[in-house]
Amino acid sequence: MSKLTDRISFLKGMAAGLKLNMEKDANKLMIEMLNAMGEMAEEMQVMVEAHNDLNEYVESIDDDLADLEETLFGDEELHDEDCDCEECADDDEDDEDEGIIDDDELIAYACPHCGHEIKFRASDVDFDEDYLCSECGKSIFPEVNE
Repeated sequence: MSKLTDRISFLKGMAAGLKLNMEKDANKLMIEMLNAMGEMAEEMQVMVEAHNDLNEYVESIDDDLADLEETLFGDEELHDEDCDCEECADDDEDDEDEGIIDDDELIAYACPHCGHEIKFRASDVDFDEDYLCSECGKSIFPEVNE
């Protein structure tokens, strides 16, 4: 961008060296055009600097997002469903065991009415439905019901 401002400064210097007569309309027009070009070059320099700042900010957001993804997902890589690599083949074998529920996935919840302990997956709960306790038959989540 400095090339543009340098060239405009050079042209302004040439116009001053020619000692253009300001009484002629053509000379006035040329000088005003040089002034307008100078202002445009300055505005473009401001926009380039703002663009560079914004680009740096987006890169920092991207780095932060990558760190967050690493924290949340670890070394997991996303592959296509049709991927035939060894890593995805190992994942497919894990999918066959989905019917087995680990104790780590279960949440124990005590019925607020009778205290009976109920175990379930949090991902299976739909709070729009009314779940009843198998012991007392009352709503398990009465505070959600309106």
